[in-house]
Amino acid sequence: MGKEIWNYIDSGFSSPFYNMALDEALLDWHSEGKIAPTIRFYGWNPPTLSIGYFQKVEKEIDMDAVRRHGLGFVRRPTGGRGVLHDKEITYSVIVSEDHPRMPKTVTEAYRVISEGILHGFRLLGLDAHFAIPRTDEEKQHLKNPRSSVCFDAPSWYELVVEGRKVAGSAQTRQKGVILQHGSILLDLDEKLLFDLFKYPNERVRERLEKNFKNKAVAINDLRETPVTMEEAWSAFKKGFEYGLDIELRPYQLSSEQEEYVKKLAKEKYETEEWNFRR
Repeated sequence: MGKEIWNYIDSGFSSPFYNMALDEALLDWHSEGKIAPTIRFYGWNPPTLSIGYFQKVEKEIDMDAVRRHGLGFVRRPTGGRGVLHDKEITYSVIVSEDHPRMPKTVTEAYRVISEGILHGFRLLGLDAHFAIPRTDEEKQHLKNPRSSVCFDAPSWYELVVEGRKVAGSAQTRQKGVILQHGSILLDLDEKLLFDLFKYPNERVRERLEKNFKNKAVAINDLRETPVTMEEAWSAFKKGFEYGLDIELRPYQLSSEQEEYVKKLAKEKYETEEWNFRR
């Protein structure tokens, strides 16, 4: 028997609104049985700060800094904390909750889907493994994060190399479908990242920024030879095929599908009501 065939979409570098709209559209189309399970890789133009579904902009985000740095801004349909999408690969996985390979719990589904990312890191020569919070204190920290920054600490089954987080993911389940998307960092501008959030005072910012270096790392800080975007793209595509035991086949959106995504981007993800409502 051959391997299960999933769709593969390389949508290149798009606006933050288009990126979120396409993820939502893929979820809808899969729930309606119109498309197979899908893995998508994409980038952001311009570089963008995305925030989790439940974050409060006014309380946590310095929008003046976001504008000053010329960044895009969008709220994700998934949870989690703020992510600066710049020199990275962003991936999304769309698959039914009742797929035979998918566990029922969110954390176990994370583990299965993230096998693809794990193998991608290993293809790049990095010894990645899953973070598993063990103590009550670590588990409590996941429920009450001290920082609005996503890469400040690993969550269940997120990926770490040499004890530092190298990929951050978030998941939502709607209409019987799992949407998991996340960031795989090639390079990271820590000063820019920390400019985008609000702090009680400068001392708190300095402490968080200093601690952050021990908690998160980008791929090119771990390799002697920097990896190109093309090399990374190829490694993680192969990683997903190996990790999920699937074959990925290119999928092209129809002109009608493209129009639908653009309409959704404009009517939902570009609106202040969506991005600033909490």
